[in-house]
Amino acid sequence: MGKALIIGAGGVAGVAVHKCCQNPEVFEQICIASRTKSKCDALKKACEEKYGIGEGKTKITTAKVDADKVEELVALINEFKPDVVMNIALPYQDLTIMDACLETKTNYMDTANYEPPETAHFEYSWQWAYREKFEKAGITALLGSGFDPGVTGVFSAYAMKHYFDEIEYIDILDCNGGDHGYPFATNFNPEINIREVAAKGSYWEDGHWVETEPMEIKRVYNFDGVGEKDMYLLHHEEIESLALNIKGIKRIRFFMTFGQSYLTHLKCLENVGMTSIEPIEFEGKMIQPLQFLKAVLPDPASLGPRTVGKTNIGCIFRGKKDGKDVNYYVYNMCDHQECYKEVGSQAISYTTGVPAMIGAMMLITGKWNMPGVHNIEEFDPDPFMDALNKFGLPWVENFNPELVD
Repeated sequence: MGKALIIGAGGVAGVAVHKCCQNPEVFEQICIASRTKSKCDALKKACEEKYGIGEGKTKITTAKVDADKVEELVALINEFKPDVVMNIALPYQDLTIMDACLETKTNYMDTANYEPPETAHFEYSWQWAYREKFEKAGITALLGSGFDPGVTGVFSAYAMKHYFDEIEYIDILDCNGGDHGYPFATNFNPEINIREVAAKGSYWEDGHWVETEPMEIKRVYNFDGVGEKDMYLLHHEEIESLALNIKGIKRIRFFMTFGQSYLTHLKCLENVGMTSIEPIEFEGKMIQPLQFLKAVLPDPASLGPRTVGKTNIGCIFRGKKDGKDVNYYVYNMCDHQECYKEVGSQAISYTTGVPAMIGAMMLITGKWNMPGVHNIEEFDPDPFMDALNKFGLPWVENFNPELVD
């Protein structure tokens, strides 16, 4: 049916490639591209060995591209002529890839909003500024088609469509109950992960942002399939778009679980300056301490074989339907070892890579077709929710959930 250009060759991209190959009737051809072509070639080989080649199979090609350079991206897009560009690279590269999609009039999809490399700050304003350009070009930019952001937005749209007239409160709960055995490691890109966790927290309430100190607000929650875990309030990007797109909203919060060992190590690294993004001179060269730390930490893509346990990510909604109070919790549980058996990845990459494929599928099939720049909750959630069940992220509903105070 269609062609997808996948930019990126890390853990999440690897899952997305596997999932495209499991869906050959939609993804007839894919091209995997990154700075390191050998990673793309390894992914191609692994998937061709697993899923086969020839008629009825996804045809895979690979390419080398620098996603910071618009002209290289444009040349590759013009050569491959994809129906959609799946940006599964770094969030620093969102804007250059969007520029290339505009120049070639190609649909765009990503999993995380833009973040400038020199500032630990992320918001949608940079990408929302492209709305009129994409609309005039007649192409769609789908923002945030991972899990959070991504599925959490689809869950919100689904709740709004089927169970509420107004949603007043949303609590997004992200629990990783997995254990990889290392004293300290991050489950996705260390640079992005640590920048996110070390930043000040914030939540949306009564039409404005309320800022908190990092890890200031802690709650304990009993997660299905995982058990009782400490979770901490963070700033997270989907809060910004959900505050605009969900009718009746009064407050949105985002919580993520962390073990004490992780927090102790992180605090120590902060205290000695290793999480800083301010360049320093070292042996005659300017380096970012955080980028150096990333280089010495375990590669998240290597955690799959040794990670055991489950994730549980979902949303608790409180609001009204026909004048009556309604509480609703929808979530997914994912087993790290089951993910590794299927696609060679731990569950953190899996829960982002699967929705990335589904978002691209929505664009290729035309089920989602809305020229402009849009967040995922602006589309009809039903076909996406059906696809989650089909492609490995089944969801569970609870109409009497434990609430977060």
